Amino acid sequence: MLAVGVCSPTAEAAPAPSASTAAASSVAYSSAVLRGHVNPHGQATNFMFEYGTTRKYGTQSPLSPVGSGSGSVAVSQAVAGLTPLSTYHYRVVALSSAGAAVGADRTFTTLKVPLSVAIVGIPNPVLFGNPFVIEGTLSGTGSANHQVMLQANPFPYLGGFQQVGNVELTNSAGGFSFPFVGLLQNAQVRVVTVGNPTVSSPVVIEGVAVRVSLHARATARRGYAHLYGTVAPAEVGALVGFQLLEPRHRSANVGGTIVKAGTASVSRFSRVVHVHRGLYQALVRISDGAHVSAYSAPVLIR
Repeated sequence: MLAVGVCSPTAEAAPAPSASTAAASSVAYSSAVLRGHVNPHGQATNFMFEYGTTRKYGTQSPLSPVGSGSGSVAVSQAVAGLTPLSTYHYRVVALSSAGAAVGADRTFTTLKVPLSVAIVGIPNPVLFGNPFVIEGTLSGTGSANHQVMLQANPFPYLGGFQQVGNVELTNSAGGFSFPFVGLLQNAQVRVVTVGNPTVSSPVVIEGVAVRVSLHARATARRGYAHLYGTVAPAEVGALVGFQLLEPRHRSANVGGTIVKAGTASVSRFSRVVHVHRGLYQALVRISDGAHVSAYSAPVLIR
């Protein structure tokens, strides 16, 4: 007697996921958010994005799970470390045990790095009558060989910024240097780009320190010396303090006076003080806002 068998129907293969690439968002100069849609078709599925400056891509985001549902799911990955002002290709890739799916190639272009300017005065403060330099860097896309100008607004800062010297070109690294001669009083300074976009550095106060000279001569009174000197520019009424410089100790104040009229450009101070052997200096304190305080070079009293 022949046995009759029952044949089982062949099981259908699980469907592979499907994937479509969507438009990128939040595109900046070094980052973007890549987007797409993935349908797992009931299988546990992961996704990633391939991206790069050509259709060979070359870089991929980490694998991330998207679940095992049967509907389309919006997916995204933020990527960083991109090159400014560059076109990138990208696509979404979905992977499951049933197979892989690749979305269509799409592109986006990163933005320019915004221009910015940083400056510093060297030295700051500058001694009255001495030249100084405003150095800085223009950063961002297009910073090389870009025109920049120096502007100043002298104390009391009411006249507004005016151009100083000639327009200069930044070097290949965006650097620049402006020599400044003849600054007579404290000034606000800044560097501004020429043309569009117009970008300004933060305003820097360049201080002008008074030039102080100090001299000493003996007096008929034992243990006393005549300390005298000049201040340029004229700062009539400024306070003068005399200090004994003691090694490994704080300076000791030994007296003071005020600055008196001299000539139109130079004022004077003078006082007889009790002294010991050692180095002395004068500190002229300025509080009118036009200049900054300064020390004299030290003088030796034997």
